[in-house]
Amino acid sequence: QVQLVESGGGLAQAGGSLRLSCVGSGFIFSPDAMGWYRQAPGNQRELVASITGGGRANYANSVKGRFTISRDNSRNSVSLQMNTLLPEDTAVYYCNADSHSGYRYWGQGTQVTVSS
Repeated sequence: QVQLVESGGGLAQAGGSLRLSCVGSGFIFSPDAMGWYRQAPGNQRELVASITGGGRANYANSVKGRFTISRDNSRNSVSLQMNTLLPEDTAVYYCNADSHSGYRYWGQGTQVTVSS
């Protein structure tokens, strides 16, 4: 059974930093793309950043230059370093992993709150 377990959310002040981590288990093969989405109250879930198995990263325009995604294929893990946080970064952040068959797995979500 595949599981994604996130950690690292919490409260930060504007301009501060947080690091999110997500470790996957139960994968037969290393996932294809992994990444992070977020959902703020009243909003749709949106892509924050994704990274392929080869290390190619993609970012939402709103986080470019502030957030960095990284991945450890040996641990099926993905991390998100978030710097220069803004109040509008407040959301529940979800880790995702895409299997080679195209199925998307989700973590349980971790709350990030940025105070002004």
